[in-house]
Amino acid sequence: MISRRRLLIAAPLLLAGCDQAPTFRNTDITGKKIGGEIALNDCQGRPRKLADFLGKAVVLFFGYTSCPDICPTALAKFATLMQQPEMNAGRIQVIFISLDPERDTPERLCEYTPWFHPSFLGLTGDAGKIAEIARNFRVTSIRKNVEGSMGYVLDHSAGAYVFGPDGRLRLYLAENARIEDISADLHLLLAGQ
Repeated sequence: MISRRRLLIAAPLLLAGCDQAPTFRNTDITGKKIGGEIALNDCQGRPRKLADFLGKAVVLFFGYTSCPDICPTALAKFATLMQQPEMNAGRIQVIFISLDPERDTPERLCEYTPWFHPSFLGLTGDAGKIAEIARNFRVTSIRKNVEGSMGYVLDHSAGAYVFGPDGRLRLYLAENARIEDISADLHLLLAGQ
């Protein structure tokens, strides 16, 4: 039989486990001073903010449509994720923020993002506003001139950010994040964790 003293010692430890934060497979950045509000236009010219997507998990990725490797690879990974039968794709919004407003016109974004998945949304705006948002998310982007028709490329950060359905920034997804791990984390977030 458990003594009263042992029970008094064990009770707080047992109760502490009831209020534990979820264990994510990707980097948990809940409460970190990263990010901020996003106010940009979609490819139809409509103003969009993160608050527009409350109730959904938002995957936020920065890139550009002329990117030869990182961007299409990341967006293809997110598209694969959206097509998993157990994934509630209607509660997930992938947002692609262009780091290259000079070339990424609204028309170009309207063609590019839905090519990966019909629900993907491309956002753009003036260069100063995009640079400010990128800084707030600690995204780097360095323009490098190249020979040929492209003229320049952007060396940029390759990770993505995930917001929970409550609008709070929760996760950082490294470039090499596995689909299984992203899926598991999104399930946790959508389950109300």
